[in-house]
Amino acid sequence: MDYYKIEIKITPFEEWLRDVLASQLAETGFESFVETEGGLDAFVPAPDFNENELESVLGAFHNDFSFSVHKELIKSCNWNEEWEKNYFEPLVINNECVIRAPFHTEFPKAEYEIVIEPNMAFGTGNHETTSMMVEFVLEMNMENKAVLDMGCGTGILGILSSMKGAARVVAIDIDEWSFKGATENALQNKITSMEVKMGDAALLGGEFFDVILANIHKNVLLHDMPVYQKVLLPGGVLVMSGFYIEDLEIIKNTAHELGLNFKGFKEKNKWVLGAFVKQ
Repeated sequence: MDYYKIEIKITPFEEWLRDVLASQLAETGFESFVETEGGLDAFVPAPDFNENELESVLGAFHNDFSFSVHKELIKSCNWNEEWEKNYFEPLVINNECVIRAPFHTEFPKAEYEIVIEPNMAFGTGNHETTSMMVEFVLEMNMENKAVLDMGCGTGILGILSSMKGAARVVAIDIDEWSFKGATENALQNKITSMEVKMGDAALLGGEFFDVILANIHKNVLLHDMPVYQKVLLPGGVLVMSGFYIEDLEIIKNTAHELGLNFKGFKEKNKWVLGAFVKQ
């Protein structure tokens, strides 16, 4: 699939506005974002791009800010080059896990080494939500656990869970690039206990999990949480990210209504991870 890369420069630059724009553009079909100096690059499937919706999102802030916008069509076959151009550097999390691409020849050593093939599926650990999810998985005991990775992207969370001893991992994503990328990355990392599926929460119901990892947009989390609750074993842990600190209360309230007890949260640059335990 072809994608549009929309480069947005914000003047005067405000970090909070970059986060707000990413959140609002995600509601219009944009799938992935890369923070840049002075703004962000936003990626949307070419068939889903609506210039009027982009102008509407930016227009709401025109009284106080100005925007420079550049649109570039990225053919699917050029994504390796685009990834390298966006400076995907080896990333070390908690001095325990290094995430790198196959083209990296120099990188730090760590207990867990995850190799991610470049493609349109994001989830390298650079974004706050992914890094917090990785940190949480590193802190958890995954030995012999059944793990669900919803909205798996590159499959990084499922791969790490498997490396940490999970007995079975199911990784699901609605995006074709993510499905293919996660499948390739599992093979690249010699992971045999992870099954990758293309679809959404409608695929769930046939098996149950000790741990559910869901790094998805807030509205999807709220919509799908009842399904997560049904397939989570008693005493199981649901870990969710992809939302802002101001959204934590509605996430907590929805979880409470479903019998999911709030365990705690992490926060990075207003992005939040919340953990819940099933009664």
